[in-house]
Amino acid sequence: MKAALLTVVIVVIILWYLSFSATRLDRLHHRVETSWANLDGLLQRRAAIALELAHSDRADPASSLLLTAAAYQARDASIVNRSHAESGLSGALGLLQNDMTLESKPAEQELLRELSELMNKIRVAIAIHVDAVNRTRAVRSKLIFKVFRLAGSAPLPVTYEFEDDVL
Repeated sequence: MKAALLTVVIVVIILWYLSFSATRLDRLHHRVETSWANLDGLLQRRAAIALELAHSDRADPASSLLLTAAAYQARDASIVNRSHAESGLSGALGLLQNDMTLESKPAEQELLRELSELMNKIRVAIAIHVDAVNRTRAVRSKLIFKVFRLAGSAPLPVTYEFEDDVL
């Protein structure tokens, strides 16, 4: 009788721990998805500001063409090509910002200020996303998560190369 009761208690504790662990992993995956959605929104806003800067009077035709192409490529890139496209936009924005800081009109100065603030937000969002990915990967690498397949069919979260460029 005592052995059966002890066995039931142990099984219940194990099941509770597995349920708790699966819920924790689910929350971590949700955190990765939320952080990516936030980062993606900021990157889309950066591309929109880049287009506004490209169409400003201060941008020379070559810079305007380069920045427009980079912005559209970043906005429309598939997830496979996203890293390359975002790195290209970062480079194009860096070139244009150096050229536009002197003698810009107030509207252009406002766009540059907004871009600067947005870049700071992007750096924070990237740090949050990278942290969420690293924590999720660390939890998923534990033996109990592999043995009991607590991740289910959820893909392993990844970071992108452009995140290293911006940090």
